[in-house]
Amino acid sequence: MKQLTDKDIAEMIGTDFTPDDATTRHSVRSELHLSQRIPHQPITPLQHATLDLHQFTEEQAWTAIMELAQSGTRTANIITGASGILKIKFQQWARTSILSPYIISFCPINNGSFFVKFTKKDTQNNN
Repeated sequence: MKQLTDKDIAEMIGTDFTPDDATTRHSVRSELHLSQRIPHQPITPLQHATLDLHQFTEEQAWTAIMELAQSGTRTANIITGASGILKIKFQQWARTSILSPYIISFCPINNGSFFVKFTKKDTQNNN
């Protein structure tokens, strides 16, 4: 199949062909409906997630937990590790920090992880 050149196209339409011409761009945009915005599809949050905090600093862990809580995820397993500060810190944060309104409940799964139920996203935005 022969590839068309600008000269071939110009001969077919009978005028000088300038691909960067404003009229051509406008007609192409119009034909492709590029002036109409495509509605943004909302991202459906996960119903359940797992967050492993091994090797996280306190600051990284706090950020990751807050992002998860605000994401709309309904439940999560948060793995803090059996020993270390994050196991203690998570429980403190879940009870007495700005994270606590996002958490309905949490309970230990084993010595180093917790099952967490989060509030609905719309409920959080209204608080």
